[in-house]
Amino acid sequence: MSKEQQYDMIIVGAGPIGIACGVEAKRRGLRPLLIEKGSLLNAIYEFPTNLVFFSTSNLLEIGDVPFITSGPKPTRLEILRYYTRLAEHYELEFKIYERVEDIRRDGEDYVVRTSRQRSYRAPFAVLAIGFYDFPNMLDVPGEDLPKVSHYYREAHPYYRQKVAVIGGQNSAVETALELYRNNADVTLIHREPALGRSVKYWIMPDIENRIKEGSIKAYFDTVVTRIDADTITLQTKGGDPFTIENDFVLAMTGYHPDYDFLERVGVELNPETKKPSYDPVTMQTNVEDIYIAGVACGGLTDINKIFIENGREHAKLLVADILKKLGRNS
Repeated sequence: MSKEQQYDMIIVGAGPIGIACGVEAKRRGLRPLLIEKGSLLNAIYEFPTNLVFFSTSNLLEIGDVPFITSGPKPTRLEILRYYTRLAEHYELEFKIYERVEDIRRDGEDYVVRTSRQRSYRAPFAVLAIGFYDFPNMLDVPGEDLPKVSHYYREAHPYYRQKVAVIGGQNSAVETALELYRNNADVTLIHREPALGRSVKYWIMPDIENRIKEGSIKAYFDTVVTRIDADTITLQTKGGDPFTIENDFVLAMTGYHPDYDFLERVGVELNPETKKPSYDPVTMQTNVEDIYIAGVACGGLTDINKIFIENGREHAKLLVADILKKLGRNS
Protein backbone atom coordinates (compact mmCIF):
# COMPACT_ATOMS: atom_id res chain seq x y z
CA MET A 1 0.00 0.00 0.00
CA SER A 2 1.29 3.44 -0.83
CA LYS A 3 0.15 5.12 2.40
CA GLU A 4 -0.35 3.67 5.86
CA GLN A 5 -3.90 3.92 7.18
CA GLN A 6 -4.21 5.86 10.44
CA TYR A 7 -6.24 4.73 13.46
CA ASP A 8 -6.43 5.68 17.13
CA MET A 9 -5.54 2.17 18.28
CA ILE A 10 -4.81 -1.18 16.67
CA ILE A 11 -6.05 -4.34 18.37
CA VAL A 12 -4.28 -7.59 17.51
CA GLY A 13 -6.90 -10.32 17.78
CA ALA A 14 -10.64 -10.37 17.11
CA GLY A 15 -11.87 -12.81 19.72
CA PRO A 16 -14.31 -11.81 22.49
CA ILE A 17 -11.66 -9.77 24.35
CA GLY A 18 -10.43 -8.05 21.20
CA ILE A 19 -14.03 -7.17 20.37
CA ALA A 20 -14.56 -5.96 23.95
CA CYS A 21 -11.58 -3.62 23.51
CA GLY A 22 -12.93 -2.40 20.18
CA VAL A 23 -16.40 -1.79 21.59
CA GLU A 24 -15.06 0.13 24.58
CA ALA A 25 -12.86 2.23 22.30
CA LYS A 26 -15.78 3.08 19.99
CA ARG A 27 -18.00 3.93 22.96
CA ARG A 28 -15.35 6.37 24.17
CA GLY A 29 -14.95 8.10 20.83
CA LEU A 30 -11.86 6.33 19.47
CA ARG A 31 -11.36 4.68 16.09
CA PRO A 32 -9.93 1.18 16.55
CA LEU A 33 -8.85 -1.37 13.96
CA LEU A 34 -8.95 -5.07 14.80
CA ILE A 35 -6.56 -7.37 12.92
CA GLU A 36 -7.17 -11.14 13.06
CA LYS A 37 -5.11 -13.91 11.48
CA GLY A 38 -8.13 -16.22 11.20
CA SER A 39 -11.86 -15.74 11.02
CA LEU A 40 -13.78 -13.41 13.29
CA LEU A 41 -13.92 -15.15 16.70
CA ASN A 42 -11.61 -17.80 15.32
CA ALA A 43 -10.98 -19.61 18.63
CA ILE A 44 -14.70 -19.80 19.46
CA TYR A 45 -15.38 -21.09 15.95
CA GLU A 46 -12.82 -23.88 16.53
CA PHE A 47 -14.44 -24.97 19.81
CA PRO A 48 -16.40 -28.25 19.89
CA THR A 49 -19.57 -27.91 17.83
CA ASN A 50 -21.96 -28.78 20.68
CA LEU A 51 -20.14 -26.86 23.41
CA VAL A 52 -22.22 -25.19 26.11
CA PHE A 53 -20.35 -22.47 28.00
CA PHE A 54 -19.87 -22.56 31.76
CA SER A 55 -20.72 -18.85 32.18
CA THR A 56 -24.23 -17.45 32.10
CA SER A 57 -24.98 -14.99 29.32
CA ASN A 58 -25.10 -11.89 31.55
CA LEU A 59 -21.43 -12.44 32.46
CA LEU A 60 -20.47 -12.34 28.79
CA GLU A 61 -22.33 -9.16 27.84
CA ILE A 62 -20.38 -6.23 26.45
CA GLY A 63 -21.27 -2.64 25.63
CA ASP A 64 -24.74 -2.71 27.24
CA VAL A 65 -26.01 -5.04 24.52
CA PRO A 66 -28.18 -7.78 26.10
CA PHE A 67 -27.22 -11.39 25.44
CA ILE A 68 -30.41 -13.47 25.21
CA THR A 69 -30.04 -17.24 25.03
CA SER A 70 -32.43 -20.15 24.59
CA GLY A 71 -31.19 -21.94 27.71
CA PRO A 72 -29.60 -21.06 31.04
CA LYS A 73 -26.12 -21.01 29.46
CA PRO A 74 -25.06 -20.01 25.94
CA THR A 75 -23.99 -22.40 23.23
CA ARG A 76 -21.04 -21.96 20.91
CA LEU A 77 -23.35 -20.85 18.11
CA GLU A 78 -25.10 -18.30 20.33
CA ILE A 79 -21.70 -16.89 21.36
CA LEU A 80 -20.68 -16.51 17.72
CA ARG A 81 -23.92 -14.76 16.84
CA TYR A 82 -23.83 -12.43 19.85
CA TYR A 83 -20.30 -11.13 19.31
CA THR A 84 -20.87 -10.82 15.57
CA ARG A 85 -23.94 -8.72 16.36
CA LEU A 86 -21.83 -6.58 18.69
CA ALA A 87 -19.29 -5.99 15.91
CA GLU A 88 -22.06 -4.89 13.55
CA HIS A 89 -23.86 -2.75 16.15
CA TYR A 90 -20.71 -0.77 16.96
CA GLU A 91 -19.51 -0.78 13.33
CA LEU A 92 -16.09 -2.13 14.22
CA GLU A 93 -13.43 -2.13 11.51
CA PHE A 94 -11.65 -5.43 10.86
CA LYS A 95 -8.87 -6.92 8.79
CA ILE A 96 -9.64 -10.66 8.75
CA TYR A 97 -7.32 -13.50 7.67
CA GLU A 98 -4.37 -11.15 8.05
CA ARG A 99 -1.56 -12.01 10.46
CA VAL A 100 0.32 -9.28 12.30
CA GLU A 101 4.01 -9.86 11.64
CA ASP A 102 5.63 -6.87 13.29
CA ILE A 103 4.91 -3.82 15.44
CA ARG A 104 7.51 -1.06 15.45
CA ARG A 105 7.61 2.48 16.85
CA ASP A 106 7.83 5.23 14.23
CA GLY A 107 7.77 8.68 15.78
CA GLU A 108 4.58 9.14 17.80
CA ASP A 109 2.94 6.06 16.31
CA TYR A 110 3.33 2.34 15.99
CA VAL A 111 3.42 0.87 12.52
CA VAL A 112 1.82 -2.58 12.31
CA ARG A 113 2.88 -4.72 9.38
CA THR A 114 0.95 -7.79 8.32
CA SER A 115 1.22 -10.96 6.26
CA ARG A 116 -0.52 -9.23 3.36
CA GLN A 117 2.30 -6.71 3.00
CA ARG A 118 0.07 -4.00 4.43
CA SER A 119 0.86 -1.45 7.11
CA TYR A 120 -1.37 0.37 9.59
CA ARG A 121 -0.50 3.21 11.92
CA ALA A 122 -1.74 4.13 15.40
CA PRO A 123 -0.31 5.68 18.59
CA PHE A 124 -1.49 2.70 20.67
CA ALA A 125 -1.57 -1.08 20.21
CA VAL A 126 -3.46 -3.74 22.14
CA LEU A 127 -2.42 -7.41 22.18
CA ALA A 128 -5.56 -9.52 22.61
CA ILE A 129 -3.97 -12.54 20.98
CA GLY A 130 -5.60 -15.35 22.97
CA PHE A 131 -3.92 -18.75 23.15
CA TYR A 132 -5.99 -21.36 21.29
CA ASP A 133 -3.76 -21.49 18.21
CA PHE A 134 -0.76 -22.84 20.11
CA PRO A 135 -1.34 -26.26 21.73
CA ASN A 136 0.96 -27.65 24.38
CA MET A 137 2.75 -30.39 22.48
CA LEU A 138 3.49 -33.90 23.71
CA ASP A 139 6.92 -33.87 22.04
CA VAL A 140 6.89 -37.60 21.33
CA PRO A 141 7.62 -39.58 18.14
CA GLY A 142 4.54 -39.88 15.95
CA GLU A 143 2.81 -36.72 17.16
CA ASP A 144 2.85 -35.44 13.58
CA LEU A 145 0.78 -38.40 12.29
CA PRO A 146 -2.60 -37.49 10.71
CA LYS A 147 -4.44 -39.47 13.39
CA VAL A 148 -3.26 -37.03 16.10
CA SER A 149 -5.10 -33.79 16.87
CA HIS A 150 -4.92 -31.19 19.63
CA TYR A 151 -8.46 -30.06 18.83
CA TYR A 152 -11.83 -31.78 19.12
CA ARG A 153 -14.90 -30.72 17.14
CA GLU A 154 -17.49 -33.53 17.33
CA ALA A 155 -17.82 -37.24 18.01
CA HIS A 156 -19.17 -38.57 14.70
CA PRO A 157 -15.81 -39.24 12.94
CA TYR A 158 -14.75 -41.48 15.83
CA TYR A 159 -17.67 -43.92 15.74
CA ARG A 160 -16.41 -47.42 16.70
CA GLN A 161 -12.81 -46.20 16.70
CA LYS A 162 -10.23 -46.70 19.43
CA VAL A 163 -9.58 -43.17 20.66
CA ALA A 164 -6.99 -42.09 23.22
CA VAL A 165 -7.88 -38.83 24.98
CA ILE A 166 -4.84 -37.30 26.69
CA GLY A 167 -5.39 -34.95 29.63
CA GLY A 168 -7.33 -34.72 32.85
CA GLN A 169 -9.02 -31.33 32.86
CA ASN A 170 -12.45 -30.23 31.61
CA SER A 171 -11.73 -30.42 27.88
CA ALA A 172 -10.35 -33.95 28.11
CA VAL A 173 -13.14 -35.19 30.39
CA GLU A 174 -15.94 -33.69 28.28
CA THR A 175 -14.36 -35.04 25.10
CA ALA A 176 -14.05 -38.54 26.58
CA LEU A 177 -17.67 -38.57 27.73
CA GLU A 178 -19.05 -37.32 24.42
CA LEU A 179 -17.01 -39.87 22.48
CA TYR A 180 -18.18 -42.68 24.77
CA ARG A 181 -21.83 -41.70 24.26
CA ASN A 182 -21.30 -41.82 20.51
CA ASN A 183 -19.98 -45.39 20.49
CA ALA A 184 -16.24 -44.77 20.47
CA ASP A 185 -13.86 -47.03 22.39
CA VAL A 186 -12.32 -44.45 24.71
CA THR A 187 -9.12 -44.55 26.75
CA LEU A 188 -8.31 -41.58 28.99
CA ILE A 189 -4.61 -40.99 29.75
CA HIS A 190 -3.45 -38.48 32.36
CA ARG A 191 0.02 -37.81 33.70
CA GLU A 192 -1.30 -36.93 37.16
CA PRO A 193 -2.57 -39.42 39.78
CA ALA A 194 -6.17 -38.15 39.54
CA LEU A 195 -8.44 -35.95 37.44
CA GLY A 196 -8.00 -32.20 37.80
CA ARG A 197 -9.75 -30.49 40.70
CA SER A 198 -11.14 -27.89 38.32
CA VAL A 199 -13.31 -30.45 36.47
CA LYS A 200 -16.90 -29.20 36.65
CA TYR A 201 -18.64 -30.56 39.72
CA TRP A 202 -21.61 -31.92 37.79
CA ILE A 203 -19.34 -33.75 35.33
CA MET A 204 -16.99 -35.35 37.85
CA PRO A 205 -19.44 -38.05 39.07
CA ASP A 206 -20.25 -38.96 35.47
CA ILE A 207 -16.64 -39.53 34.41
CA GLU A 208 -15.78 -41.30 37.67
CA ASN A 209 -18.69 -43.70 37.24
CA ARG A 210 -17.84 -44.41 33.61
CA ILE A 211 -14.27 -45.22 34.60
CA LYS A 212 -15.37 -47.33 37.56
CA GLU A 213 -17.71 -49.44 35.45
CA GLY A 214 -15.11 -49.84 32.70
CA SER A 215 -17.03 -47.96 29.99
CA ILE A 216 -14.08 -45.60 29.70
CA LYS A 217 -10.64 -47.08 30.32
CA ALA A 218 -8.29 -44.81 32.26
CA TYR A 219 -4.57 -44.72 32.99
CA PHE A 220 -3.31 -42.28 35.63
CA ASP A 221 0.31 -41.39 36.42
CA THR A 222 0.83 -42.31 32.77
CA VAL A 223 2.32 -40.59 29.73
CA VAL A 224 2.37 -41.37 26.02
CA THR A 225 5.92 -42.02 24.86
CA ARG A 226 5.31 -42.99 21.23
CA ILE A 227 2.51 -42.90 18.65
CA ASP A 228 2.41 -45.34 15.75
CA ALA A 229 -0.09 -45.99 12.99
CA ASP A 230 -2.12 -48.61 14.91
CA THR A 231 -0.82 -48.35 18.47
CA ILE A 232 0.43 -45.99 21.14
CA THR A 233 3.09 -46.72 23.73
CA LEU A 234 2.43 -45.75 27.33
CA GLN A 235 4.66 -45.44 30.37
CA THR A 236 3.12 -45.61 33.83
CA LYS A 237 5.14 -44.25 36.73
CA GLY A 238 7.24 -47.10 38.15
CA GLY A 239 6.18 -49.54 35.45
CA ASP A 240 7.43 -50.89 32.14
CA PRO A 241 6.37 -49.41 28.78
CA PHE A 242 3.41 -51.10 27.10
CA THR A 243 1.38 -50.61 23.94
CA ILE A 244 -2.36 -50.47 23.29
CA GLU A 245 -4.27 -50.55 20.04
CA ASN A 246 -5.25 -47.12 18.80
CA ASP A 247 -6.91 -45.43 15.82
CA PHE A 248 -6.92 -41.76 16.91
CA VAL A 249 -5.24 -39.57 19.51
CA LEU A 250 -6.90 -36.42 20.86
CA ALA A 251 -4.33 -34.54 22.94
CA MET A 252 -6.37 -32.23 25.17
CA THR A 253 -3.25 -30.91 26.87
CA GLY A 254 -4.01 -27.20 26.86
CA TYR A 255 -2.75 -24.21 24.93
CA HIS A 256 -0.50 -21.18 25.37
CA PRO A 257 -0.13 -17.67 23.91
CA ASP A 258 2.31 -16.91 21.11
CA TYR A 259 5.29 -16.18 23.33
CA ASP A 260 7.60 -15.63 20.35
CA PHE A 261 5.35 -12.87 19.05
CA LEU A 262 5.17 -11.17 22.45
CA GLU A 263 8.94 -11.15 22.76
CA ARG A 264 9.33 -9.97 19.16
CA VAL A 265 7.16 -6.96 20.01
CA GLY A 266 9.36 -6.29 23.04
CA VAL A 267 7.14 -7.58 25.84
CA GLU A 268 9.23 -9.06 28.64
CA LEU A 269 8.26 -12.55 29.85
CA ASN A 270 9.06 -14.07 33.21
CA PRO A 271 11.55 -16.86 32.34
CA GLU A 272 9.81 -19.36 34.65
CA THR A 273 6.11 -18.49 34.45
CA LYS A 274 6.10 -16.90 30.97
CA LYS A 275 3.85 -14.22 32.43
CA PRO A 276 4.19 -10.96 30.46
CA SER A 277 5.25 -7.76 32.16
CA TYR A 278 2.28 -5.39 32.49
CA ASP A 279 0.60 -3.00 34.92
CA PRO A 280 -2.66 -4.60 36.16
CA VAL A 281 -4.14 -1.13 36.75
CA THR A 282 -3.70 0.08 33.15
CA MET A 283 -2.86 -3.16 31.27
CA GLN A 284 0.14 -1.41 29.69
CA THR A 285 3.09 -3.73 29.09
CA ASN A 286 6.71 -2.79 29.71
CA VAL A 287 6.60 -1.34 26.18
CA GLU A 288 5.15 2.16 26.31
CA ASP A 289 1.70 2.45 24.67
CA ILE A 290 1.43 -1.28 24.00
CA TYR A 291 -1.27 -2.95 26.08
CA ILE A 292 -2.27 -6.56 26.68
CA ALA A 293 -5.69 -8.07 27.41
CA GLY A 294 -7.32 -11.43 28.01
CA VAL A 295 -5.68 -14.81 28.54
CA ALA A 296 -2.38 -13.61 27.06
CA CYS A 297 -1.81 -11.97 30.45
CA GLY A 298 -1.80 -15.28 32.30
CA GLY A 299 1.46 -17.00 31.46
CA LEU A 300 1.77 -20.61 32.54
CA THR A 301 0.39 -20.12 36.05
CA ASP A 302 -2.68 -17.91 35.67
CA ILE A 303 -3.93 -18.71 32.18
CA ASN A 304 -6.81 -20.80 33.53
CA LYS A 305 -7.92 -17.93 35.77
CA ILE A 306 -8.77 -15.54 32.95
CA PHE A 307 -12.08 -15.94 31.14
CA ILE A 308 -14.32 -13.74 29.01
CA GLU A 309 -16.17 -12.51 32.09
CA ASN A 310 -13.08 -11.07 33.80
CA GLY A 311 -10.99 -10.51 30.68
CA ARG A 312 -13.60 -8.10 29.32
CA GLU A 313 -12.75 -5.75 32.20
CA HIS A 314 -9.27 -5.32 30.76
CA ALA A 315 -10.84 -3.32 27.92
CA LYS A 316 -12.15 -0.66 30.29
CA LEU A 317 -8.82 -0.33 32.08
CA LEU A 318 -6.68 0.07 28.99
CA VAL A 319 -9.06 2.40 27.15
CA ALA A 320 -9.30 4.59 30.26
CA ASP A 321 -5.49 4.85 30.33
CA ILE A 322 -5.33 5.69 26.63
CA LEU A 323 -7.91 8.45 27.06
CA LYS A 324 -5.98 9.81 30.04
CA LYS A 325 -2.83 10.00 27.89
CA LEU A 326 -4.83 11.80 25.21
CA GLY A 327 -6.19 14.24 27.78
CA ARG A 328 -9.72 12.96 27.28
CA ASN A 329 -10.99 11.66 30.60
CA SER A 330 -14.72 11.80 29.87
